[in-house]
Amino acid sequence: MTEETAHRTLVAVCEQVGLDPAGAELIRIGSNAVYRLAKPVIVRISRDSETVENARRQVAVARWLASKSYPATRALDVDQPIELGGHVTTLWESASEREEYAPLTQVAELIRRLHDLDAPASLALPQSQPFAKLDEYLPDLELVDLSDAVFMRERIGQLRSRYDALDFALKPGVIHGDANVGNVILDRDGDPLLIDLDSFCLGPREWDLVQTALFFERFGWHTEDEYRAFVEVYGFDIMTWPGYPVLAEYREISMTLWLSQKGVSDERAAAEVHKRIEAIRTGGSRRDWAPF
Repeated sequence: MTEETAHRTLVAVCEQVGLDPAGAELIRIGSNAVYRLAKPVIVRISRDSETVENARRQVAVARWLASKSYPATRALDVDQPIELGGHVTTLWESASEREEYAPLTQVAELIRRLHDLDAPASLALPQSQPFAKLDEYLPDLELVDLSDAVFMRERIGQLRSRYDALDFALKPGVIHGDANVGNVILDRDGDPLLIDLDSFCLGPREWDLVQTALFFERFGWHTEDEYRAFVEVYGFDIMTWPGYPVLAEYREISMTLWLSQKGVSDERAAAEVHKRIEAIRTGGSRRDWAPF
């Protein structure tokens, strides 16, 4: 998906729902092209139409959370998702004109509140299948160094066996699936809001805690005081659970495989992928992993 094809889809979608695309700002383009309209609306355009079922689920989840007065991104009150031009588009209320992330205490509070909810059967949430996501990324290993690709395939096989043997400590249920500080923003009133509902499903609650621990313990993106405050608010320290290293390594591998998609056209991304794989292989520091 190019900026040209994304913008063409944006114009067609806006015409269908009666919105004005003039002055739309392209916030980012990756798995989705994300626009902010002059009117406070966010438009997300997928790369292809294969994601229509996931898009329907995101909208349904957002409307369910709204019915529970849970602070999450709100789906615009139009008939959606919209399939046009080989893309799937969803429309959302824009909570703020700037992207400001919530402090970790508020991230922990939103995760805890989410985990207190029971989803109705009508929502038909899927069960978490983390390795299905890695399997989707595996073809991208062809874009990296051959020895790196061989190592990663073997490492994923070992990780799958270790994951299958885990004994989870928390009661399973509704999870965001990609909970971290980057997915909790502050709205115009300064209140925290959960965004990006793409990975919403049923599964082990530990999945919603591991990234915060990983960002603290291995990357140094959170301070110890911030992490301890997060643990105090949520009420459980995943780093004390024996399965934490397994989920942490999964996240490292997932982040690396996602980035490998960019390596074929971005030399900086390719170098970063090789650096990350070497750190995983040798147990080296992750403190120099660059965010993408």
